[in-house]
Amino acid sequence: MNPSTAFATVVVDELIRSGVREAVLAPGSRSAPLALALAAADREGRLRLHVRIDERTAGFLAIGLIRGTGLPVPVVTTSGTAVANLHPAVLEASHSGLPLIVLSADRPPELRGSGANQTTDQLKVFGDAVRLFHELGTPSREVGQVAYWRSTIARTVSTAVGARTADPGPVQLNCALTEPLVPTADEPDWPESLDGRRTGPWTSVHAGSAQPTAVAPGPRTVVVAGDGASQAARLAAEAGGWPLFAEPSSRARTGPAVISAYRLLLSASDLGAEIERVLVFGHPTLSRPISKLLARPDVEVIVVAPTGLWPDAGRRAAAVVTGLEVTGADGTGWLAGWQHADQLARPAIDKVLADDLSGPAIAAIVAEAVGADGMLVVASSNPVRDLDLAPVVPIRTVANRGLAGIDGTLSTAVGAALANGGATYALVGDLAFLHDLNGLVIGPAEPRPDLRIVVVNDNGGGIFSTLEQGSDAHADHFERIFGTPHNTDLAALCAGTNTPHLLVETQEALRTALTRTVAGIDVIEARLPRTAHRPLATTLTTALRDALNQP
Repeated sequence: MNPSTAFATVVVDELIRSGVREAVLAPGSRSAPLALALAAADREGRLRLHVRIDERTAGFLAIGLIRGTGLPVPVVTTSGTAVANLHPAVLEASHSGLPLIVLSADRPPELRGSGANQTTDQLKVFGDAVRLFHELGTPSREVGQVAYWRSTIARTVSTAVGARTADPGPVQLNCALTEPLVPTADEPDWPESLDGRRTGPWTSVHAGSAQPTAVAPGPRTVVVAGDGASQAARLAAEAGGWPLFAEPSSRARTGPAVISAYRLLLSASDLGAEIERVLVFGHPTLSRPISKLLARPDVEVIVVAPTGLWPDAGRRAAAVVTGLEVTGADGTGWLAGWQHADQLARPAIDKVLADDLSGPAIAAIVAEAVGADGMLVVASSNPVRDLDLAPVVPIRTVANRGLAGIDGTLSTAVGAALANGGATYALVGDLAFLHDLNGLVIGPAEPRPDLRIVVVNDNGGGIFSTLEQGSDAHADHFERIFGTPHNTDLAALCAGTNTPHLLVETQEALRTALTRTVAGIDVIEARLPRTAHRPLATTLTTALRDALNQP
């Protein structure tokens, strides 16, 4: 199949798997792949197709079908003014709470603004009238496209029917289709299976019930607790006898099931390859090993999301549930194996971090000073990842992980500290500090919190040195476009805002500085060489492997 034909075949099949039984089509050229796929499904008796030459009529026909069946109905149009003619029906569906699914065919994005025939900006053309808008992108033969298409359709249908939000309504998928628009001969084999699940939709969405979903022991299971997961993740892990991989801001990083070195163990041990099922709580965004785990096709992923949208960046979720009831504990020693590996890993990690003033060492010292019950605000980029390696992380760790940006970190910390009403700490990098320096500009009549800010200053974008950009192959351009040194005097900047500043150069000096009473806002700065980040990551991995392989 060519890409557009494969795309349409998969999309129509997944719509049917998601409960669609009626479909409406207004004819056109750019929408031909979808039209042919719908016609084939109609011929096979999998759905009933209705064709109208007027898009306005087609839209209201779909409205009538929805009112009569209570099921979601897609309406397919070609590009240009055809899409705009659906606006009255979309508004009706929006105000009536009806699950109308608009599949708008479009020209490829590169033709927008070029004067190409029948090409206009169809992105979010219905504004806030739709519950969801998504541009599916130009179909390609890239591996992973099928999971992307099917996952998006399952999510779109569930949004239209209000499965997660109790707010049903219209949705729009904009489908940029490329020529050839009809099936062609002599096409190369598709690089992956176009098939869906053996039964049902790609992602089965459970909602509208207060009853938790029963989960039994059996597959080798781990619990991943992302940002905001809460103690529900810890309770599930302990009830099931499963390892708990908890990010610092999960509010779940406590108890005997916690594997503090999970991120390194996933990369350096053989245990990760044995995982068969993952229960996901919260919004995991922190590490590549977890992202790779959640994208593995051989792992069953169950997402626990009580309300709203759910995280599934790997497009592999087999089910989304509102809650879990663990019906028994794993008795195979699975958790004990991870605990043993973690017990071997911890001394190896601590030994590497024992002397030098490194990012992970600073994070561990700060976490220790804050205490298990204290409040710590941590910035994105390296600080939160460094904290992830600490043996103990405060339960009340706050992080802006929605988009994982560094914007407004100081202001977030100030707000958290004011809400906390007591001593609060923040761990930030130099770029996050500079990005929100105005957060320290507080008028004399304004309430001021008790906040201690620890700045790990490596004079630029330290995280990039640990990524692909930091390899020797990109050394010629690294400093200017990734390292971005700024050579800024943080003490002078603090002086400009009347904020006390202290520079520390050793671990002992940092510990001593952290013992002072937190009164008002102050800053502790620790300077690091950016060149040390990449070798440190390698040293940690090597030390961990040596520890795990010892007799």
